[in-house]
Amino acid sequence: MLAYTYLSKGNFQLMERPKPVLQNDRDAIVRVTLASICTSDLHIKHGSVPRAVPGITVGHEMVGVVEQVGSKVHSVRPGDRVAVNVETFCGECFFCRHGWVNNCTDPDGGWALGCRIDGGQAPYVRVPCADQGLTRIPDSVTDRQALFVGDILATGFWAVRISDIGPEDTVLILGAGPTGVCTLACALLKHPRHIIVCEKDPDRREFVRTHYPQVLTVGPEEVAGLVAQTSEHGGADVVLEVAGVPETFRLAWECARPNAVVTVVALYDGPQTLPLPDMYGKNLTFKTGGVDGCDCAEILRLIEEGKIDTTPLITHTYPLEQIAQAYDLFEQRRDGVIKVAIQP
Repeated sequence: MLAYTYLSKGNFQLMERPKPVLQNDRDAIVRVTLASICTSDLHIKHGSVPRAVPGITVGHEMVGVVEQVGSKVHSVRPGDRVAVNVETFCGECFFCRHGWVNNCTDPDGGWALGCRIDGGQAPYVRVPCADQGLTRIPDSVTDRQALFVGDILATGFWAVRISDIGPEDTVLILGAGPTGVCTLACALLKHPRHIIVCEKDPDRREFVRTHYPQVLTVGPEEVAGLVAQTSEHGGADVVLEVAGVPETFRLAWECARPNAVVTVVALYDGPQTLPLPDMYGKNLTFKTGGVDGCDCAEILRLIEEGKIDTTPLITHTYPLEQIAQAYDLFEQRRDGVIKVAIQP
């Protein structure tokens, strides 16, 4: 089968690879019906994910149909339409029992698909720990509606959940890329008093205004003034940093009020500096780390009920045979691209 393969830093190629087979009685084989390209895939390409293994098929955002299951898989069966979770987790270790599935101690635990084991930018993918890693898609939910459930929607949902957003809060979201918009969609479920989205790209600000007219949008130069004007306590009550660059890391703590929560959702290309002397007295709570993607069933229920719709994020669709062109479009951010769907 054709699969998009990570060979070395800066070098992805579409190659013939063997169709995956069951390696464990908890595995499932999924026929991929729709996949996508994530910014994390670009991090692998740029060499900023040391754990990524050369020779693996990339891709961790996908939906599909179960083709085969191991003898100890009980939650899904062949023929089920499923969303694939970005995280592999056993459900049994200390971290899984506490809901911290990103830190699963299984050898394939955490972000494995498309990073340390073969992923889903291919016609088929093997999913370890399938009882935890696959969630059945309701019949009324389309593949395009469910495409982001296992990764960027799970990320936004997790970030909002740990941020403890209340109805009186002013919430600042830094970044209106795909994960930022998913975080915004989940933050709206909490009905805070104000949500401000800061984004430097005017087209992406326009996207937010078009699809979420109740939200305030602003560029980085004006964000501090708008936050001060909108909030009642000298800054945002909750800041979600989803952009992942040094400038937004700085804005996150600068725009937060004293005793606020700053949730770092983004994955950075390099280390960031926490200037503690400058922050002294703000008493901020930082929450960081990878997505704990254990809410996929709840997210699918919200999609089924019409409370979340991320299909407008899919601006382009390519066949797998043209995935190199799709990557180039996505990385260069041409033609108003936000997310690209890949059809194997």
